Amino acid sequence: MKVLVSLVSLIAFLLVILPGPLYKFGIVELGTAFAGFKFGVYAGGAALVLLIVQALFMRKTLTLSNGVIALVFSVVAIAMPLNMMNKAKSVPAIHDISTDLVNPPKFVAIAPLRAEAPNPVEYAGEETAVQQRKAYPELATLSFAQSKADLMAASEQAVKNLGFAVVSANTATGIVEATDTTTWFGFKDDVVIRIKDEGSQRFVDIRSKSRVGRSDLGKNAERIHSIINELNSLLAK
Repeated sequence: MKVLVSLVSLIAFLLVILPGPLYKFGIVELGTAFAGFKFGVYAGGAALVLLIVQALFMRKTLTLSNGVIALVFSVVAIAMPLNMMNKAKSVPAIHDISTDLVNPPKFVAIAPLRAEAPNPVEYAGEETAVQQRKAYPELATLSFAQSKADLMAASEQAVKNLGFAVVSANTATGIVEATDTTTWFGFKDDVVIRIKDEGSQRFVDIRSKSRVGRSDLGKNAERIHSIINELNSLLAK
């Protein structure tokens, strides 16, 4: 029983930990990776049941170290997928977020990089805008008194500070484009920052869009908030 509990809990743990790297390096498809989560929950539940049975009826075969490790592996296998599911339920199933929903910034330099992406480069449309307004009403066009040149420099530095790869920084058009690659799955999400010079004020809009997936689990909105915070921090210096 001791070996069985350890083996099942380890399998459960690996089923939820490995899908990300395996997808990231092109070893499995996304659907297969997500299937691993489902089976990981099942295996984690089975491991917990076996652990309880061992503790109740075969206590002599149970050691503290093995029991703790099996418990941790099982809980992780169950908690991680369930946490993702709860997150998915708490946010709208959209993947294209912008501070300007009437005229969202357009991807230009990044467009060729998204040529084969399941999610097209064009804005997702009014249905997405309606859902965003309800879920993220705080996201709106930013206004600054700094010069366009200062905002361009700060915007480019902000995305660099956040670890994004800068694809283009066009001073003439006031557009900064960058790509963020997520750590676990290696998902590539694209960002465009647009700076408009209007009299004594400069208006900044930010758009973040996933290349794959229907729902982003709130990641694009979080990314825009991170950019805004980093931009404000740089401009305050």
